[in-house]
Amino acid sequence: MPTNIAINGAAGRMGQRLIVLGHADPEIHIVDALESASNPNLGKDVGVLCGIGGIGVLLSNQLNGAIDSVIDFSNPAGAASITEECVRNGVPLVMATTGLDDEQQTAIRHAAETIPVVWAPNMSLAVNVTMKLVETTARALKDLESGVDVEILERHHRYKEDAPSGTALRFGQLVAEQMGQQIHTHGREGAVGKRPHEEIGYHAIRTGDNPGEHTILFGLLGETIELTVRASNRDCYALGALAAAKWIAHKGPGLYTMYDVLGL
Repeated sequence: MPTNIAINGAAGRMGQRLIVLGHADPEIHIVDALESASNPNLGKDVGVLCGIGGIGVLLSNQLNGAIDSVIDFSNPAGAASITEECVRNGVPLVMATTGLDDEQQTAIRHAAETIPVVWAPNMSLAVNVTMKLVETTARALKDLESGVDVEILERHHRYKEDAPSGTALRFGQLVAEQMGQQIHTHGREGAVGKRPHEEIGYHAIRTGDNPGEHTILFGLLGETIELTVRASNRDCYALGALAAAKWIAHKGPGLYTMYDVLGL
């Protein structure tokens, strides 16, 4: 039986790719496509909006069908709204929206007490494998007497609204959990003085239509390790989210990550 999925943020760039790829997957049935009440395309067939022709699903501002799971690729306000709606209806949620504030993040954690939630700053298979590699590298280098300098560089398209990316912040969190850095510096300017080893530096680049690129640099004396993961288009994020939506459809309440989905 196909998994019945709703997409929140369906008219956005990522939402449209989720509709196209989900509709093409025989294991998935797109039953709802959601947007804010102010969206001018409400009531239109979402397949037409995505350029694949009518699929019989109209863009709406509320859940209408029998849903196995919801994917949220919207914005912080939309994420907060759909989280509440999923809790009210007991529907599993895949949360892929980044840039959430502390209150919105707390709401997701509370939601996971009653529904299953996959929450990840990045849905890409390659990114999550790289996260495992970064954890392993940080663990291996944490006791190096000469110290290790960790810098995180990320590039995204000009339209991205949060910086650094949620993925970059997650990479930094994983490193800090292993190596203990307490200082997280976002860019540098002026006479900042000698670089402390207990610092992780973040650098956000916004350019063109770059769908996502992250480099985690471990600087040692005499040698350097760089782990880089690049997306060539947004389909990697959509395909990962769709895999998560299928995986979580029949799980019990709890907070899951893409590690769980991918068995890492």
